[in-house]
Amino acid sequence: MKRSRINEIMLQGDEFIRSFGYVLPPFAYWTPEELRARKAQAPGILDARLGWDITDFGAGDFDALGLFLFTVRNGNAADLATGRGLLYAEKIMIARQDQVTPMHRHVIKGEDIINRGGGKLTLELFASDAAGSLDRKAGVTVMTDGVERSLAAGGKLKLEPGESITLTPGIWHSFWAEGADVLIGEVSTVNDDRTDNIFADPVGRFAEIEEDEPPMHLLVSDYDDWLAP
Repeated sequence: MKRSRINEIMLQGDEFIRSFGYVLPPFAYWTPEELRARKAQAPGILDARLGWDITDFGAGDFDALGLFLFTVRNGNAADLATGRGLLYAEKIMIARQDQVTPMHRHVIKGEDIINRGGGKLTLELFASDAAGSLDRKAGVTVMTDGVERSLAAGGKLKLEPGESITLTPGIWHSFWAEGADVLIGEVSTVNDDRTDNIFADPVGRFAEIEEDEPPMHLLVSDYDDWLAP
């Protein structure tokens, strides 16, 4: 993705998020220079990979295959072993109309996916087999706002604004917006997007960036290169 396109998506995304009364935290608007200058004071941002995350999954067609994410808070994976400390994460996301997030599952992370407003959020769901691979025969059972729902393999579940689904580790899921763009909330256990996304097809979790103009704000995938000592 071109950096100019990412900058444009940031502006559009921020406007869309604000239209629902949600405001990103102050660090969202720090420039790369400001983040670099303040990194010693903000280890919680860098270590937890808080911030902007815009991806085309390496496919080069963001409008067809992509997702806008911003990680607002995130705990420490080491705390999960003890059951104490910061065990949770929160994201705000935007799925554009007919824009697909590819089929994937998580090993550790359990999550609630919430339609915060806009169109319908449609999810395609599969169970895992004994090896953790996508099972195209077995049915899948999930919770939607505390109500159990059972679907056939590959069943599609549509969430209206205000509705949510709970996805436990191992449930394969792909999703997209129908009718209009959707603002999505995600509440989950500790999140590590570098290691805990297993895709059904070979895709890249983060976009490859073509630097055609300076970044407005850094992506979480920029941190290691742009903020190295």
